[in-house]
Amino acid sequence: MTATQAANVKNYALVTLAYWGFTLTDGALRMLVLLYFNEIGYTPLEIAFLFLFYEIFGIVTNFLGGWIGSQLGLKVTLYAGIALQVVALLMLSFLNRDWAQWFAVLYVMVSQAFSGIAKDLTKMSSKSAIRLVVPQEAQSSLFKWVAVLTGSKNALKGVGFFLGAALLSLFGFERSLWIMAAGLALILLTGFFLPSGMGKIKSKVKFTQLFSKSREINILSLARFFLFGSRDVWFVVGLPVFLRSVLGWSFFQAGGFLACWVIGYGMIQFLAPSLLRRFNGNQPPRAATIQFWTLVLTVVPAAIALGLTTNLPPDAVIVVGLMLFGIIFAFNSAVHSYLVLAFTDDDKVALNVGFYYMANSAGRLAGTVLSGLIYQLFGLVGCLWVSSLFVLAAWLIELRLPDPKPMPAVAWKGGDGD
Repeated sequence: MTATQAANVKNYALVTLAYWGFTLTDGALRMLVLLYFNEIGYTPLEIAFLFLFYEIFGIVTNFLGGWIGSQLGLKVTLYAGIALQVVALLMLSFLNRDWAQWFAVLYVMVSQAFSGIAKDLTKMSSKSAIRLVVPQEAQSSLFKWVAVLTGSKNALKGVGFFLGAALLSLFGFERSLWIMAAGLALILLTGFFLPSGMGKIKSKVKFTQLFSKSREINILSLARFFLFGSRDVWFVVGLPVFLRSVLGWSFFQAGGFLACWVIGYGMIQFLAPSLLRRFNGNQPPRAATIQFWTLVLTVVPAAIALGLTTNLPPDAVIVVGLMLFGIIFAFNSAVHSYLVLAFTDDDKVALNVGFYYMANSAGRLAGTVLSGLIYQLFGLVGCLWVSSLFVLAAWLIELRLPDPKPMPAVAWKGGDGD
């Protein structure tokens, strides 16, 4: 191994460690906030509003993140994201239950805004940094390294769900936040070992260039909006509240189940490229590939909704339905993330991917707010029907996609699902 290769492996390990640490706390914080505020009597809509700034500022960060990273360097944005998460955790630990509810909600929303910025700075920096430590000609290595980062990230987010539920049960709300903040503060020290100029470019990118997108990227981004909105409209608020309040599951049961789902989802994402190659005769995905899997996904939330209105055991309907949804959704996400690269010129990758994930965050924002509102008005069944309509909208949009032109340099890899 040459000195350059050794340095690249070291940098990859440091970036991955930082991303892993952040991902654990991000998943744990989501579950911690959701279960704690449900337990103290907040309505589903009020809980959804707690995450409003998280998603809004995630949209802004995705839009600007690539531009900021190219100007300041990826090391700065990566560790700025982790530092902001420490601030968000410590800020939330000072929450006082005696405060007026409107002030408490606003206070949590502001802390979640810091967390939302932190998440997307860290995600953008980590994924961009991987491209810098793998030579452009080593596409098979790029595929493998990105797959490891992506699959492990989603699995660890699931572990974070369980961690949040476990910490809440064992240590309470305030101490759980202190424990996570201390762990992330230690990870900040790894920044001393990364080169300072990673990802920084000499030429300036005009702000107006952030808006220049191709027709194919616009179609994919709009479809991505509805695809991820379809997941979060029932998964973010409706499902955890349903498990805890209607089915009577404990913190450990609800958090553990959602954790196992996200871990399994991450594993499917990791395997999706290999599995889909078999469906496609070892050919990369085409427009028909994403159209097929999106159409199949449309059926799943509708089937779960119908199952919950019959005499079938609701626990079994949720468990089986969520497994099917996770598998098919992972295929959709993997193909989407390949196509956004296949439709992108090399010199516009960062800008197009940033725009694409901004649409992803916007879909999550819509899904999060609707999850609380629809659940409060129509229950989980209503959330599931809205989910099915969102997937149908994504499929109708994808019908306008052409097939990507052959591009040997594009790595066919799985999506991040975030």
